[in-house]
Amino acid sequence: MANRVAAIDVGLRRIGTAISLDGKIAIPQNPILRKNREQAAREVSNFLKEWQIDTLVVGIPEGGSSAQEMERRIKHFVGLLDFEGKIEYIDEGFTSFEAKEATKGVMKHKKDGRLDSIAAAKILERWFLRNGS
Repeated sequence: MANRVAAIDVGLRRIGTAISLDGKIAIPQNPILRKNREQAAREVSNFLKEWQIDTLVVGIPEGGSSAQEMERRIKHFVGLLDFEGKIEYIDEGFTSFEAKEATKGVMKHKKDGRLDSIAAAKILERWFLRNGS
């Protein structure tokens, strides 16, 4: 069976999610709306268990004035997850912009988290390229 991979795009209000069951195609999933850190960590952990994920790819910002603080927060959040699989971090730079560009005229850009999940799929696609999938 192929390695089951998921990606998350961690934000302060929403967490975008995407999965790949074949190691080739990234599929955006329902976003997780953050009420608090513990609730969000529980929901992400449940999402990873539900899909039997082996590897979690986490987008982190590289460069920029607040990148170090965001990276610290994201890594702290990931530390709260109940997940035994492999965790890999990858630069998420411009994935939110790419998600907006890819959906212009296709869907309304509401703050419902769908764009965050498309950004998570972009993070996963970037990981595939880096790993030669």
